[in-house]
Amino acid sequence: MQDLATMWEWLAFAVRWLHVITAMAWIGASFYFIALDLGLKKVPDMPVGASGEEWQVHGGGFYHIQKYLVAPANMPDHLIWHKWQSYTTWLTGAALLMMVYWGGSQLYLIDAQKVDFAAWQAIAVSAASLTVGWIIYDNLCKSKLGEKPTSLMVLLFVLLVAMAWGYNQIFTGRAALLHLGAFTATIMTANVFFVIMPNQRIVVKDLQEGRTPDPKYGKIAKLRSTHNNYLTLPVIFLMLSNHYPLAFATEYNWMIASLVFLMGVTIRHYFNTMHATGKGPHWTWLATTILFILVMWLSTAPLMQDSYEQSEARQLNPVEQVFAGAAGFEDVTTIIAGRCSMCHAREPGFDGIRNAPKNILLETPADIARNARQIYLQAGATAAMPPANLSWMEPAERATIRNWYRDAIATGPLFLALE
Repeated sequence: MQDLATMWEWLAFAVRWLHVITAMAWIGASFYFIALDLGLKKVPDMPVGASGEEWQVHGGGFYHIQKYLVAPANMPDHLIWHKWQSYTTWLTGAALLMMVYWGGSQLYLIDAQKVDFAAWQAIAVSAASLTVGWIIYDNLCKSKLGEKPTSLMVLLFVLLVAMAWGYNQIFTGRAALLHLGAFTATIMTANVFFVIMPNQRIVVKDLQEGRTPDPKYGKIAKLRSTHNNYLTLPVIFLMLSNHYPLAFATEYNWMIASLVFLMGVTIRHYFNTMHATGKGPHWTWLATTILFILVMWLSTAPLMQDSYEQSEARQLNPVEQVFAGAAGFEDVTTIIAGRCSMCHAREPGFDGIRNAPKNILLETPADIARNARQIYLQAGATAAMPPANLSWMEPAERATIRNWYRDAIATGPLFLALE
């Protein structure tokens, strides 16, 4: 069982790798088709039903593309469906959410100073929020607001701001932004699965059976596709945010996320307009710059973290108690204090470091017990930390960390290796 933590880390790495690959495919396809759609030109003698065409050159050849606004007169023999990029991106993202935030709920998901959830309660709230978010959004789109795209987008933004604030009231800052990204990505993939693909299947079936397709299905799908277009860039930011404490650990992280959604709109508006007209509105770059400056300013607020005294005084949770009670914990505490705490402190003492990397604090016994798995992986099982071994951690000290962690998980429940 002592190698379970290492195997689990590799499994998470593999899922993350697949997640990035499929996300690149989905986002790339989305950006390509948006640019293609906006760049179509009407020319003489086009086939009946065609709304525009475009010539492209790539890979040593030329491509002649025509778009049918509703459907062609006859069903083609060969038809490519663009759906699995979206589905696999969501599935791998959901797997990562379960592995990292549900499996490591005591460390990454639960903030007892906000809401002292049991692990199962936090996981239930996490899962339910994604489902409820889609239901609210879907009903808004199906209401009369669906005929008013601008008003619908404003309401969607209000919903996202409310979710950002709400997540920050109950979860850790890291989990709050990650869940906001998952919330948004769930809406995007559900748009593909529940609306865009079914509507396209209806059109294909009508063609196969000799009926004239109803253009309303394309109109509905286009609305959802437009939402996905504007939500893409903020989702990428939110998925990267867990690496940057200035984004997730500040007092105003929910406001930072809200401004990022606005930046997603201004950036995509520039490129959408440029693809359609050949010239983008340059005011969007000024607006984006101002929004980003506001983000940087908001990040200067105090980080959300307990004080040294609070950490010393707080009661350890059951998982932390196992690590704190394992043989060698006092030795590990001494090693971490001498080799790691100068950077991973509430007020770092290492030149050039303003905040603890990834907001991981290693000053008190409670801090060390809370981050046991990361300490083992970063400084015991590997020599990743300290960076370039700047504090000269000795091989014997790394062995002490390994022995302490392995002793804890050998005597504790199996799930400890995943915490």
